[in-house]
Amino acid sequence: MLADKREPSLAPLELARSVERRLAPGRGVAHARHLAVLAEVEPPASPLTWADSEAVALAVCFVARARRDALSQGAALVTRYFDGVHLVRPGTLSSGVRSQLYASAGEYCNAIGWPQMGARFGAQALLFADSEPLRYRALSVTALGHALNGEYPAAECDLAAAEQSFAAHGWPAAETSCLVLLAHALVAAAQLDLDRLRGASERMALTQPNDAYTLFSARAVEAMSKMFDQDFSGGRAACRRLLNGSGRHASHRMVRHFLVCVLSDIMVAQGDDVDALAILEPFESPEGHGICFAMQRSAALLRLGRERELLEATEACVAREADHCLRTLTPILIRRALAWNRLGSSRRARDTMESGLLLIARTGVSAMPFLMLPHDETLRLIDDAAGVHPELQVVLPPIRATVDRVTLPDGQAGRPAALSALTRTEREVAPLLLTSLSLVEIARERGVSLNTIKSQVRSIYQKLGVGGRAEAVERLTAADT
Repeated sequence: MLADKREPSLAPLELARSVERRLAPGRGVAHARHLAVLAEVEPPASPLTWADSEAVALAVCFVARARRDALSQGAALVTRYFDGVHLVRPGTLSSGVRSQLYASAGEYCNAIGWPQMGARFGAQALLFADSEPLRYRALSVTALGHALNGEYPAAECDLAAAEQSFAAHGWPAAETSCLVLLAHALVAAAQLDLDRLRGASERMALTQPNDAYTLFSARAVEAMSKMFDQDFSGGRAACRRLLNGSGRHASHRMVRHFLVCVLSDIMVAQGDDVDALAILEPFESPEGHGICFAMQRSAALLRLGRERELLEATEACVAREADHCLRTLTPILIRRALAWNRLGSSRRARDTMESGLLLIARTGVSAMPFLMLPHDETLRLIDDAAGVHPELQVVLPPIRATVDRVTLPDGQAGRPAALSALTRTEREVAPLLLTSLSLVEIARERGVSLNTIKSQVRSIYQKLGVGGRAEAVERLTAADT
């Protein structure tokens, strides 16, 4: 059972049942105070056999933590009770409670950035939904899971079914699932549909005007729309206000992480690549890579000409393959293809781009894989890879149209690493590498020890993405031309 730490007005089980009744539409919205209390409660122990009362306690535990950003236990909280989407211990649960439990686990998975599991739990919830409100709730979970995972056609089907159900039953607008509205925003962003993106933001603010978490999400979606509208200064300022303001303390981690990613994309678009890497540096990707910071860093690394570093940073993501979020895996493949191509490995570049394009053909065309990439360079590689696959010809026109809208001119993106990527001292040392001076002679010229020069040169090589002096000379020469 739930052990209450803050002594709310209701007994723990009554509190859990009160919240559980309001998870699906038709009975009002769960009270913010109840969610806050339950988010701090110790998760229940697994019984020998799950019954409805224990399952309700676990369901509201997942929901409260998801909706009040109490996510410190991450995926471990899910794997404590489930092997995949099946309970580790047997259960004698009614269909409705089972549906609620699966939907709650899926909502939590989406919140921690594990959308593959979120969608799977949502599908299980839909299977056991024995009423229309439970069906709506299950659809909201699968819609967000599919949208977060980049499965846009599936997300659109879920959203259409959820919206139709909600309208048919005339439930109050305040009971609209925020998961549905977030899914709308993600699909709209993928399709570069600014009207729909702003509409999702407006609906969030109108349907739940008293919920700080929803209002923060609404403002975050509005900031995202500024980026796609190429209002980079306005978008950058909006992201900063949200990420640094007091409102961040009542917001969802996933939404904050999205804002960090939007801010870094805007920085890349404005040429502040080093600053983009700096703001991303503290962050680590969650279990399912629903937010993938290795992917996010790759845009700046590509612009800086640090292709080898890009490949090293994303190697683990590619190795995960089936366990990696598809929405963030596709951009990784596209950017790795460009990196291989620049390093002279045309076969690897073509094969990697081919994998990325086939994934797009399966999941739907999105703007995300091509954000802030060099326009002509990207198109040439796309055409090269698509030419050997007749099935890609169908998606090639929308892909090309998307590339035209979200990439940068080749003169702004994908150029060789500039000296601005180096520190002041490194910028003074770098030109000496173009001379015939040895490292010993450079150290003497600079009045420092040989070890100091070696350390500085290693840092220069790393930032240039090269393996030695000859490559560094080539890269530095290209940067000056």
